[in-house]
Amino acid sequence: MSPAAHDTVFERYPPSASVVTHALDGTRQAVFWLDELGDPPAHAPLAGSATTDLAIVGGGFTGLWTALRAKQRDPGRRVVLLEAKRIGWAQSGRNGGFVEASLTHGEENGRSRWPEEYAQLARLGMENLDAIERTIAELGLDVQWERTGELDVATEPHQLAWLEGTRPADGDADVVLWDRDEVQAQVHSPSYLGGMWRTREVALVHPGRLARELARAAAEAGVELHEDSPVRRLEADGDGVAVVTDRGRLRASRVALGTSVYPSLLVRNRLMTVPVYDYVLMTEPLDRGQLASIGWEGRQGIGDLANQFHYSRRTADDRILFGGYDAIYRYGGRVRARYEDRPQSFERLARHFFTLYPQLEGLRFSHRWAGAIDTSTRFCAYFGTARTGRVAYAAGFTGLGVGATRFAADTMLDLLDGEPTERTELEMVRRRPVPFPPEPAASAGIAATRWSLDRADHREGSRNVLLRTLDALGLGFDS
Repeated sequence: MSPAAHDTVFERYPPSASVVTHALDGTRQAVFWLDELGDPPAHAPLAGSATTDLAIVGGGFTGLWTALRAKQRDPGRRVVLLEAKRIGWAQSGRNGGFVEASLTHGEENGRSRWPEEYAQLARLGMENLDAIERTIAELGLDVQWERTGELDVATEPHQLAWLEGTRPADGDADVVLWDRDEVQAQVHSPSYLGGMWRTREVALVHPGRLARELARAAAEAGVELHEDSPVRRLEADGDGVAVVTDRGRLRASRVALGTSVYPSLLVRNRLMTVPVYDYVLMTEPLDRGQLASIGWEGRQGIGDLANQFHYSRRTADDRILFGGYDAIYRYGGRVRARYEDRPQSFERLARHFFTLYPQLEGLRFSHRWAGAIDTSTRFCAYFGTARTGRVAYAAGFTGLGVGATRFAADTMLDLLDGEPTERTELEMVRRRPVPFPPEPAASAGIAATRWSLDRADHREGSRNVLLRTLDALGLGFDS
C-alpha cells in the first residue's frame, strides 16, 4: 500500500507573503554571471567563403572545449567556431556553475543503464574533472574555480534511508556522511535532517567567466571565432561538408555540432532532446551577520534529495544562488525568450529559499533568470556521427553539462578521427537513447511524469505505476 500523501517541508513551514514580496521587489530579470561581467569582446560574423579543417557549430561549453582541445591535440589544424549570437550567452552562461565529475547524471542513473561499464565511466568522469582543473591552472583561466565538493541533503525523514543506503565504504575519505546535528553544524538550516558530502566529485565555477576564458584561450591557440553567425544548414561539398550561414559559406573537412538545446542541424536528432526551463534566483551579497547566521564555511554546492530538487551555492562575493524545483516544458519544444520570465516559478523559489534559511528573512534577490536544459530520455549526453563520419555531435546533457562538455569534446574529436579509443568504445557512446515522441504525446507524457514525480515527493518517495513503468523501460528519472 502506498503511503498517504503528506505536506513537504516547504508546505509545512512557508514564510509570510510579505517576506517573499520584499525579497523579489526590484529584482533584475538578467543573468547575474553575464550581467556582472559587462559586454564581452566581439568577434566578427563569418562573411564570404572560407575553408577549414574543422568547423565547430556552437559557442557554448561544448563548442569551446572542442575548439581548444582540437588545437591542443593538433596545433597545425585550422579550426573555425561559429556562434549564432554571442559566446556563452545561452545555457553555458546561465547555469549554477556546478562542475560534476559524473558523466551519467549521478551514480544510480549510470549503474542502472550501464552496469558493466559504470566503474570505467566513473573513473573517466573523475579524470575529466581533474583535467579541467589542470587546464584552468596551466592556462591561468580566471574562472573562480573552487573544488568544494557537493553536499546532498535530506529535507524529509524518508530521505535519510536513501542517504544510509549510500554509506561509503570504510576508508573512503572522499565521501562523508553527516547526521542532523553534523549537517546543521555545517550549514545552519532547520530543514536539513542529514547529508552526504562528496568532497572531490564537484567543483564550483563562475560559468560566464569560464565561457569567456575558454574563448580567450581558444583564440590565443589560433581558433577563429565568429559570432552572429547562425548556421542554417549543412550541405555536401565534395569530400567535405559546407556549413552555410546567412552571410557566409565555410567548407570543412570535419564538423562538430555543439548546438545543445537548439534544433539540430541533423533531422535524425530533432526528437532526441526537449528543452526544459530551469529557473534561478541570486541574492544580494550577505553581510557579516547574515553570513554568520548561516555558516556554510565549507562553501560546498548543495542539492537536496527530492525528485523536484533545489540546488544552491555561494559565490565569490558572498551571494547565494538558488535554483531548481520547477522544470517547465512548453508545448512544441520551442526555445523562446519570453519563457524565461515566469513569476510563479520565481515566487515559489523565494518561498522555498526562506523555508530553508528563515534566518535570512529581509534579504533581497538581485537577479532572476532562466535557461533551457537540453534533456534526453537517458538524462545524460548522447553522441554520434553523420555524413559518413565527417560530422560528429553531442547533446542531451540534461543539466549536468558544465563538466561533461569537455568529455564530449574529446569524444567528438575521437569520432571524427575515425580511430577507436576508450571513449568511442563505450556503450554509452555507441548507443543512442530513445527519442521523445512528437506532439501532442510529448507534452502529455512530460506533464504526466512531472505530476508523478511531485506525487512521489509527497508520498515518501513512493513511485506510481507510470514511474515504475518508465523505470522498467530504462526511461525513469533519478535526480
